[in-house]
Amino acid sequence: MKEEIKLYGTERCHKTQYYKTFFEDRNLDYRFLDVEESLVFAEELRNLYTSKKLNFPTITIDSKTLRNPSENDLLTWLEKDK
Repeated sequence: MKEEIKLYGTERCHKTQYYKTFFEDRNLDYRFLDVEESLVFAEELRNLYTSKKLNFPTITIDSKTLRNPSENDLLTWLEKDK
């Protein structure tokens, strides 16, 4: 089953841009959810954390939440989902 990848972040965040490039370079489908442009996306992100903070960039792969993961951690989770 193909995983759903979501990237919560902002256009101005260099780490968010890094992850966008990471996914695009690997031709992976993902949804970029700009938490500054959408209150709905910001609320979704807040609800992932008990602190309710806007911790971005955050990546979700199905039910797994990764906060600013290293490239190796991200590759590991992408491989587990295959």
